[in-house]
Amino acid sequence: MIRRAGDRGYASHGWLESYHTFSFADYYDPEQMGFRSLRVINDDRVAAAGGFPTHAHRNMEIFSYVLEGQLVHRDSLGNERVLNPGEIQLMSAGSGVQHSEFNPAQETAHFLQIWITPHIQNLAPSYTEWSPPPATDLTPKTLVISANGRDGSATIAQDASIYLLKLQAGTTAEHDLQAGRGMWLHVAKGSLSLNGTLLQAGDAASLEQAALVSIVGQESETEAILFDLL
Repeated sequence: MIRRAGDRGYASHGWLESYHTFSFADYYDPEQMGFRSLRVINDDRVAAAGGFPTHAHRNMEIFSYVLEGQLVHRDSLGNERVLNPGEIQLMSAGSGVQHSEFNPAQETAHFLQIWITPHIQNLAPSYTEWSPPPATDLTPKTLVISANGRDGSATIAQDASIYLLKLQAGTTAEHDLQAGRGMWLHVAKGSLSLNGTLLQAGDAASLEQAALVSIVGQESETEAILFDLL
């Protein structure tokens, strides 16, 4: 299935411009309630000095991936962190946590906010991060979040492996989707082809049958997130 960028929900709040891949807040589409454990992909742009004031979450795995600008995260666990482009922070809300996110810079902050439902309810809240290795060590497809934190990835309370794709024009990454699992691919920047189908920034594609997929960058500095989900 292909989910085009222009078919997403949209909201503008002055300080926030947001595109919703799945139903969220005032945007509701019964055909777009999520994909397996993946519940939210919001493509957010926050104006200078804007942000989300302190608010509560429960029983959701929430992570942010910064594309441009900066994002300051604070939470009731005592974490305070400035996230820069290419960095990921993951908060397991569990039995309950409060947090805020705001843009400390004079330029717009562009990031993806993603929610995944956990496999167990009311876990102890926790916080983990992933930072990119030196550019010379970054591969076209890098594991950034997993259930067991393998290979230096951030840890999530769900049977999910999440990969960051960073592609140049002509660069290829492959993914072997196993039987019983589902893949969701979201293009964050640039464009790529998935088994010959062109996807632009904001587009997404899903697959729920075993296959070896080929993903080829169509322009420089293409970025995408690939979800492999039970």
